[in-house]
Amino acid sequence: MDVTGQHLRGEDWYGDDLGAARFTDCTFTDVDLSEASTSGATFESCTFHGGRFNASTHTATAFVGCDFRRVSFFDATLDGCKLVGSVFTECVLRPLTVLGGSWLGVTIRGTNLSRLDLAGVDLRESDLSMSDLSLTSLAGARLDRALLRETNLDRTDLRGASLDGVDLSAATLRKTHLDLAGAVLLAELHGADVDTSA
Repeated sequence: MDVTGQHLRGEDWYGDDLGAARFTDCTFTDVDLSEASTSGATFESCTFHGGRFNASTHTATAFVGCDFRRVSFFDATLDGCKLVGSVFTECVLRPLTVLGGSWLGVTIRGTNLSRLDLAGVDLRESDLSMSDLSLTSLAGARLDRALLRETNLDRTDLRGASLDGVDLSAATLRKTHLDLAGAVLLAELHGADVDTSA
């Protein structure tokens, strides 16, 4: 299936296997993809208004430069997926199973992401401002140059995460789990001169 420039409205794709379908510049309005599955599919420059991905499973699927508005991903699985440059607005993103993948440059602002396991995910240059990442695991994640303005990092696991160019002082930290490198970065952001050779 290779679809370009179509407006799909109110489609019922519940439980469908879309395989490696390709959609380019398509608009999905209130499309039901609950329990649907994809493997190696591509959605490029697509817009999703409303609609559901509830309990759907996506393996090595790419959502590149997509715009999601008021879309539910309740209990969905994203296994090795690429969400590069996509924007999520007023979406339900938990519970969600995420197994690796690249979320480079995603925008997920003001969203509840608490208790998710995002360990090892590539979130470089992402905008997670004002989102709730309390009790979320970002262990080993790549967060270089990510925006965390007013992001809730209460008891968030950042151990092993790469944080180059991240302003942790702009986030809300409370019992946040940091490794030595993260602790040094935080101290330096607060004006400390850290001597790591001691």
